[in-house]
Amino acid sequence: MTHPRVTPLVLLLGFLTATLPPIHGQRFLPDDPIRADADDLPIPMPEPRSLSRIVDLLENSFSNRPAKGEAVLPSQNVNTLGEVPDSSWFHNRLGSRPMSPAELARGPNRQAPDVSRPWRIVSAKTEGITPGFTIRDSREETYFIKFDPLEHPQLATSAEAISTRFFHAFGYHVPENHLVRILPANLQVMSESTLREGRGKKRVMAQADVDRILRLVPRLPDGKIQVLASRLLPGRPLGPFEYFGTRSDDANDIFRHENRRELRALRIFAAWLNHDDSRSINTLDMYLPRGDQGYVKHHLLDFGSCLGSGSIERQSRRAGNEYLVEWPPILKAGLTLGLWDRPWRHVKYPEHPGVGRFEADFFQPQEWKPEYPNPAFERMLPEDAFWAVRILMRLNEESIRAVVRTGKLVDDESEEYLVRTLLERRRKIVRHYLAGINALDEFRVRNRDGALVLEFSDLSLREAPNKSPTYLYEWSEFDNGTRQSKSLGPAGSSAVSSIPLPPARPEFLKVRIRPVSDPAKGGSHPVCVYLRTQLRMAVVGIDRGKSAER
Repeated sequence: MTHPRVTPLVLLLGFLTATLPPIHGQRFLPDDPIRADADDLPIPMPEPRSLSRIVDLLENSFSNRPAKGEAVLPSQNVNTLGEVPDSSWFHNRLGSRPMSPAELARGPNRQAPDVSRPWRIVSAKTEGITPGFTIRDSREETYFIKFDPLEHPQLATSAEAISTRFFHAFGYHVPENHLVRILPANLQVMSESTLREGRGKKRVMAQADVDRILRLVPRLPDGKIQVLASRLLPGRPLGPFEYFGTRSDDANDIFRHENRRELRALRIFAAWLNHDDSRSINTLDMYLPRGDQGYVKHHLLDFGSCLGSGSIERQSRRAGNEYLVEWPPILKAGLTLGLWDRPWRHVKYPEHPGVGRFEADFFQPQEWKPEYPNPAFERMLPEDAFWAVRILMRLNEESIRAVVRTGKLVDDESEEYLVRTLLERRRKIVRHYLAGINALDEFRVRNRDGALVLEFSDLSLREAPNKSPTYLYEWSEFDNGTRQSKSLGPAGSSAVSSIPLPPARPEFLKVRIRPVSDPAKGGSHPVCVYLRTQLRMAVVGIDRGKSAER
């Protein structure tokens, strides 16, 4: 483990030993693989900042994108196993351990607002995509509450409640988002309640203002309204983070954001849920006090535009299929005087109460797009995608169903449609991204009948169980100082996902494994696995893709 007092510069150098091509020095350090990134060292509070939607759109649509032919660097914040350590950006959950359906359904939520007594309205807003209130409950906890559009009950609130739990399971920092049903009379205006309309000044709020807003909110059959209550995040808000560069006033922020694996691979999770609004304005940095100073924690938020919801209406047909500004289709339609039409305009979406435009038949994961280009998404490499797909594959039907059920959809057919659509979109994502990479995973050393073997899982077999690959392998002695390998004998092959360890026990062993289904056609890129033999035999490194060819 990295010592808690390590400086950001030392931490950066440690990570670079695992992510840059071999130069000099040890490949593996005594604390590899690092499980936690010490990026929460005390720093002075950075300056809060805002971000213009228009500037963000233009900046990412016309710059911050990799140039044609530009070599994209591997992700820089991974450990020697290719994993993302726990950090102020990410916390390993589903990717590192099983999560029960009950734990997945609970998500980040720990304390729901007290509904036994009326909520006191602190303030309200009418600007933005949806109106909302800031309230305090009887425990003096603060929540931001959102409503559904009048013509689409449950559309946005249920989608956000469900999606929040999925992103939490993946490992991202998200707010507590509670789905609550209350009577309108339980929203009380206090003497200090304020209202801001549009860009105008704040003024004292009256009960008539509440009644006017609630007339635009759908009622459930029992007269209650369904709201999403988002608990106030701890700390002091600093504004959104950007998907490129670093924050100059945060000394812990040492990896360029477009080179962070969890941000690159967020594209996979966003495509699965059709979170097309996955952009900087839907993120929030919070400064958490620690002693006399503190550190910055990075959050994703606002998932009301997932699962076919567009927050105030059903999602547009364009969402997930085309950028807001994308010249090729614009020019093609213009030059043909409208004779050429975009195929996504003609996709048929079934009508289910509480569900927007969300489907799996037309969906192609490699073609999915957010509202406008995201610098991190644009640099996603096969190894980044594989990391996310492994996490996604750990959600089985029971788990997905448990999370969808938290949306409390009143229509059973709507719930079943969401589950089936998510399963099919996941199947397409897994099939596409596993096809382009060596899918061996979950390497572990086992003692089998007195002999040590290296076992592994072939994730590709879960999508094609009738495949019968042969695993070709070659063991080498690995010199940790010079990073040179020396063969320990002829190559071998195995018909099962297990290979014997060689008799030799140098300090480090290296094995290159290549699955081959048809010897005449060759196999995929190899995967290289490194083992440390001292004290306790353990896997300490994994190379995939092009890096495994070196």
